[in-house]
Amino acid sequence: MATSTQDNKARATQDFVPVEEIRDGVVVMKDGGLRLVLIASSLNFALKSEEEQTALLLQYQNFLNSLEFHLQIFVQSRKLDIRPYLTILEGLEKNQLNDLIKIQTREYIEFIRAFTESTNIMAKTFFAVIPYEPPVLEKRGGLLSRLFGKKGSQDKVTSVAKFEEYRSQLEQRASVVAQGLSRLGIRVVQLGTEELVELFFKIFNPGEIDAPQLRN
Repeated sequence: MATSTQDNKARATQDFVPVEEIRDGVVVMKDGGLRLVLIASSLNFALKSEEEQTALLLQYQNFLNSLEFHLQIFVQSRKLDIRPYLTILEGLEKNQLNDLIKIQTREYIEFIRAFTESTNIMAKTFFAVIPYEPPVLEKRGGLLSRLFGKKGSQDKVTSVAKFEEYRSQLEQRASVVAQGLSRLGIRVVQLGTEELVELFFKIFNPGEIDAPQLRN
């Protein structure tokens, strides 16, 4: 009985997730739309001179005006996980032969651990989400299928046959975004399947740190 209740809750939660699957680095939405996600470097605008700030704003305005498709800028703020850094320091301490440096390294480790436990240090990550909406008649379970009741394998075959074409459209848009942002001094990298799984895991499980591993 308890297992059935948990399964129902899991299915109810999944109903609120708009993602159908992640295939070859592309997010496939339940409504048939596709998304490609780029992770972007940051730019310290406040440290720029007034002239540089004005030039950046104008360049960014030109970039936005040049787009012929929608673009979403997503900023993820998460508490910084300092554990990997502490693990590296502990390894250095273990291999250190100089007793004085070894003591100083241990004191530094304890200082970092205490500081991060008492202060919320946030890490911000920037993403550019590029959408592509296939023609209505070609979406999974398209208009004709819904009108005439055709479901199942035919729609799936059509989706698979068109996927590469849609991904090509997305990659062309990604190239436009990458070129536009590069003029601002911002570098972008496309997220692959594993990175997307980790991203969505962290979004929908904010209390968890480690994302599940993909199985081959």
